[in-house]
Amino acid sequence: MLSIYHDVRSPVHSLPAAVKLPVLLAAGIGLFMIGDAGVLAALLGVVVLGFAAARVPWRLAVRQVGIALPFLLLIVLVQGLVEGWGSALVVGLRILTLLALAGLVTLTTRAEALIDVVERALTPLKPLGVRPERIGMVVLMTIRFVPVLREHADAVRDAQRARGVERSFVFLTPLLVKTLRTADGLAQALDARGVDPGRAARQR
Repeated sequence: MLSIYHDVRSPVHSLPAAVKLPVLLAAGIGLFMIGDAGVLAALLGVVVLGFAAARVPWRLAVRQVGIALPFLLLIVLVQGLVEGWGSALVVGLRILTLLALAGLVTLTTRAEALIDVVERALTPLKPLGVRPERIGMVVLMTIRFVPVLREHADAVRDAQRARGVERSFVFLTPLLVKTLRTADGLAQALDARGVDPGRAARQR
């Protein structure tokens, strides 16, 4: 659920990444320890209020969850058939709340701030061979690629609709080709500039 930064001024935006990421981590653990659907629904309501406080347009907020909605519905359906619909409701609320919170964090926090927190958190692990700079670069590139992949997906869908194809698994082939071409171009650009994450980490 890594997404594009929504650049406005709000109380949520002003919170440092060093606060938001631990909250997201704690939520990722705590939500799965709560089995009461009412409590989970209340927590989801708090996240919705967070979007309002962050002045995020409702269309953008819904889009954060809408991308994963088919997978979420599939999980809920399977859970309902196997464990019962009460359990399915709890599972669905847990995942929905966590996805919404992750979207809120990435919409209100600059990627550079997120990476800085990740690198500082991993610094104590350097003696164990962990390279925070390399991991930070990988995370940053992942964040940057999310909107690019979304644009590719929209372009492929528009092209297929223009040909009269509404829904088809053929959609995956051109999307994969465009993605691989983008990745190859990025690799060539980094190589041309002499960027080596491993070497940069060793020099620090």
